[in-house]
Amino acid sequence: MDIEKLKEILGITSDDKNFALQFCLSNTTEAILNYCNLEELPAGLENTAYRMAMDLYRGENFGSVAPDGGLIASQSEGDTSVSFRVNETFTKSLLKNYYSQLNRYRVLSWI
Repeated sequence: MDIEKLKEILGITSDDKNFALQFCLSNTTEAILNYCNLEELPAGLENTAYRMAMDLYRGENFGSVAPDGGLIASQSEGDTSVSFRVNETFTKSLLKNYYSQLNRYRVLSWI
C-alpha cells in the first residue's frame, strides 16, 4: 500500500501527516488480514483497504491536538482542565462497513 496514494485521495500535500497515515495503512492492513485469515493483502481488497484507511484517519482525527475532533466532555476554569470524549463506537464499527467486501476473501481457520 502506497502512502502517496492515500495522501492524494485525502488531499494532503505536505509530509507532516506521514506517520499518522502510515499508521492508518498498517492498522487497516492488519485488520483485514486478521479478519480474513490471510498472509498478504489480495489485489481485490486494495481499494477497500484505502477506503478503510481514509475512514480511520478521518474518524479518529489523527494528528490533531484534540482526540475525536475536539468533542469536549468536561471543562473547568480553575487550574484549566479540559477532557475530551473518545469515539469508541467508531473504532468498533470500522470493519462492519466493509463486511460484504471482506467476506468474499475470508478464509476459515481452525485453531
